[in-house]
Amino acid sequence: MDISILILIAVFLLLLLTNVPISISIGLATLATMLVTIDITPAMTTVAQRMAGGINGFALLAIPFFILSGILMGQGGIAHRLIEFAKTLLGALPGGLAMVNVISSTLFGAISGSAVASTSAVGGFMIPAMKKEGYDPAFSAAVSVTASTTGLLIPPSNILIIFSLASGGVSIAALFIAGYIPGLLLAAALMVVCSIYAKKHNYPLGEKSSLSDVFRAGIAAIPALFLIFLVIGGILSGIFTATEAGVIAVLYALLLSVGVYREVKVSDLPNILLKSVETTAVVMLLIAASSAMSWILSYTNIPQDLSAAMLALSDNPIMILLMINLILLLVGTFMDMTPAVLIFTPIFLPIANSLGIDPTQFGIMMVLNLCIGLCTPPVGSVLFVGCGIAKTSIQQIVKPILPMYAAMIAVLVLVTFVPAVSTWLPSVFGL
Repeated sequence: MDISILILIAVFLLLLLTNVPISISIGLATLATMLVTIDITPAMTTVAQRMAGGINGFALLAIPFFILSGILMGQGGIAHRLIEFAKTLLGALPGGLAMVNVISSTLFGAISGSAVASTSAVGGFMIPAMKKEGYDPAFSAAVSVTASTTGLLIPPSNILIIFSLASGGVSIAALFIAGYIPGLLLAAALMVVCSIYAKKHNYPLGEKSSLSDVFRAGIAAIPALFLIFLVIGGILSGIFTATEAGVIAVLYALLLSVGVYREVKVSDLPNILLKSVETTAVVMLLIAASSAMSWILSYTNIPQDLSAAMLALSDNPIMILLMINLILLLVGTFMDMTPAVLIFTPIFLPIANSLGIDPTQFGIMMVLNLCIGLCTPPVGSVLFVGCGIAKTSIQQIVKPILPMYAAMIAVLVLVTFVPAVSTWLPSVFGL
């Protein structure tokens, strides 16, 4: 192996182990590698150029807009209305409150585009409600944590935009549409686990809702749900691009939160804007640093070498896909989604292309892999948020979350080996 790659891996892992933020770890590891590969002045210049170039893309403008719309939705009373609607539909079934958590997290995650926001907004309400009804706190947290990831597959999803950037041009519209079936399958699989778990532990049934209750709650939730149709409908019809859809989402979220639900005051907007800027800055720094690392990986031919090595081990597509999945599952346990997508897409996508795998299918497979990582220690950010809300520990949540991992992996297997799960819907729309 080339000495520069050994330096890259060693410096990166050393910095991670010393709790240096991942964006800084990526940037410093890349710089150290370039200092060995080329002279100091070109190295400094190249790192700066690659970081600046990595965030100089029109498509990336969608990210701060969707972040802002998600924060507006999170503080605008959207989660509560979605929960009430889901409760009228499913509350009386075995494990009904847990399934309400799943549906609410799916709907809110799809609207906000953030798993952490979904866990905070929906979990902040549902976990105490589930505990009050006799559900185990660890199980309640496990439901919120895993269900929040479904919104990363169902558009609008920032991570799918980042995959489009890293892949060199896979259609954002195709990725958005491709995520619907896997996202809904994931939600359905988690609901099955919730029902079985609730029956096994004799959790109480909720009250049955009348048709008038369902209608009333549905009417209240329609304005929030309309955002999904507005964004996707506009993109598919060609009225606006994904980036322009982000602007539309902000305007609609502002209208809904301030004008319709009136749960966000004009005086709250400066703090909301500040929070969105802070979140955007973190994401953009990750993208910039990861872009520089992706360049040094390409410069040293790592993607080509790894591709050749994996294909030398086996030319069986099933074995290759299993290896890629295992690597991504491992990566997801210690690396955030954004750098993982930016670093590993250029490595694994050429391998997938050589096996005849549709890039859209590969993108959904990759994101689903990394969704599992968000729920897995030691770096699972969503896992820690859920445990904090439930006031439970990682050790306590392990047992109830294991069957949910199994459900998520089952959906991952479907996405990996049944291409139609992620490619059929885009083909219907001619994408």
